[in-house]
Amino acid sequence: MLVGITGLINLALFMVLFVPVSQRLLGVRFGLLRLAIATIITLAVFSPILRAIAGEPPWPYSNATAFWFLALSTLLSVLAGLVFLVLSEALVPTGSLPRVRDLRRDIGGRIARTRRYLQILRIVIRRGLGPYLRGRRRPGREDAASQAELARSFRLALDEAGVTFVKLGQVLSTRSDVIPASVAEELSRLQDQVTPAPWDEVRAVLSDELGALAFADIATEPLAAASIAQVYVATLAEGGEVVVKVQRPGIAPIVERDLDIVRRFARMLERNTDWGRSMGLSALAEGFSDAMREELDFTVEAGNMTAVSAGQAVAAGSVVVPRLYKELCTRRVLTMERLDGIPLGGAASAIAERGLDAGELASTLFDCLLGQVAIDGVFHADPHPGNFLLLTDGRIGMLDLGSVGRLDPSTREALQRFLLAIDHGDPVAATDALLEIVYRPDAVDEQALERAVGQFMARHLGAGAALGPAMFNDLFRIITQHDLGVPPEVAAVFRALATIEGTISRISPGFDLVAASRAYASAHVTDRLAPDALRRTATEELATLLPMLRRLPRRIDRIAAAAETGRLGLNVRLLADERDRRHVTALLHQVLLTILAATAGVMAVLLIGIDGGPTVTPQVSLFQLLGYNLLIICGVLALRVLVLIFRPTTIPLR
Repeated sequence: MLVGITGLINLALFMVLFVPVSQRLLGVRFGLLRLAIATIITLAVFSPILRAIAGEPPWPYSNATAFWFLALSTLLSVLAGLVFLVLSEALVPTGSLPRVRDLRRDIGGRIARTRRYLQILRIVIRRGLGPYLRGRRRPGREDAASQAELARSFRLALDEAGVTFVKLGQVLSTRSDVIPASVAEELSRLQDQVTPAPWDEVRAVLSDELGALAFADIATEPLAAASIAQVYVATLAEGGEVVVKVQRPGIAPIVERDLDIVRRFARMLERNTDWGRSMGLSALAEGFSDAMREELDFTVEAGNMTAVSAGQAVAAGSVVVPRLYKELCTRRVLTMERLDGIPLGGAASAIAERGLDAGELASTLFDCLLGQVAIDGVFHADPHPGNFLLLTDGRIGMLDLGSVGRLDPSTREALQRFLLAIDHGDPVAATDALLEIVYRPDAVDEQALERAVGQFMARHLGAGAALGPAMFNDLFRIITQHDLGVPPEVAAVFRALATIEGTISRISPGFDLVAASRAYASAHVTDRLAPDALRRTATEELATLLPMLRRLPRRIDRIAAAAETGRLGLNVRLLADERDRRHVTALLHQVLLTILAATAGVMAVLLIGIDGGPTVTPQVSLFQLLGYNLLIICGVLALRVLVLIFRPTTIPLR
């Protein structure tokens, strides 16, 4: 026991010396575990090296000779430890393995994900969907009754699986081109008819966020229960009805766990499949995760509602956004004006009964979304039928602005030019605008891209063509074939347009979205070419250029005077950037260390190979002793260069 404690103390004391020496010699920092193993190796090889050089004690040498042998053995054993550090860095680079605390957290995450996988699998089997997963049955081959039962089971399974899968069902409900129409119709019930959370849990959320006396009265039955939140009707203390949106209790950690599963699955597909890499599934999963997190923060939705309400597309009055009560809004509670209406997804019969023009309503809704995209730069990113109401006065109410897209001015202008090119049927202008919208690589075959865009316009934008998911799929195919990258905000535009097509088809199945797009481009985008708009644009540009124009004559005069007198010169500073200087300096250091290591190694070999000379011991000459020392110097310098190669991002210790 005492021997073991003494050994640990000696190990600790030697580590105190070995750690700074090794890190200083190699110029980088290492983890404590690597340093501990290197210390043990150093101590373990010290005695064998000493016996190999000086023989078994007691030594018949002078004190000075014994000291040199001890120093040489110490340096060689330290060199063995440094070799281990460099080899470990080459084989297992720093950061490739998780830390102990991260490993413990990762194991906990894996256990939680496995439980979640098993939970989802149990839901699928309990709802009778197991044969479809195993491929024994196919949805397209069922009769009408079996397909209706499948649709109901699928909806209940998504509802039971939780918020993330409910959102998946909401997206699928607008994609009747992908799934059977009966299934899409059944999934549309997920928009506002999911199972509500118990009132006691909801009341606890309200009490935590707003206090017990926030409202004079509030209904205990939800007006609607959606995937993220539940909506209740309440009465303010000063009177007046409002709608209170309350986040479903305990939903945030569940969403984070499911999003983690989605991201990991996307990374696996992107790593193992060509189509996953071409679609950039990791980026798409990250974008979906960010959107879901924004929907969980109702203060973000409150800001979105304010931004959308201030836009020109809503200011026209045909589309209404509820008024906010900001003093009653928090991260989990949103209080807003109550709009009196019915969901747009089931309003077809009401439109007919009231004698409203379904085509005009569809045009209003579509023009509003295009205006948000092309003019305002803030648009509803999830315009499915459950997020719109047909109000009693015939207007359209816009709800659930938790997920919005934002476009910068340059992207909006490029989209406007893209719409204008589509209206004129100009593939060259459309290609130029498209290249400004997407991320373009260094080399693009613009002629091939123009031909592809021209074929796309002829196929999908001709007379009688329909704006739908197939059109956007073809557009994405053109983009991926030419190695173009789609920014997330532009992908959100395409997704919103595909979703609004499914929403509009609920109220006006024959609505021509292509014609509506062209009409909008003619009526609004061409306004930028009107004389007043051109005059205003020219004035703004001139105001920006005026300070530079004022300084231009004086600068031209200085250049002309310098040229006339022969004093005109051009100063160019090489390596003016500090980062360039650091990079060149680091390269020179590595080259110099390599030269010194090679020189020391050659000298060491020559000295060790010389016979004769002054003797230190009967077996070792003075030349050999000096050669061994030079060999240690060579090894340290070479290891320092190698560790910088194996860890190229390492910042050397100063």
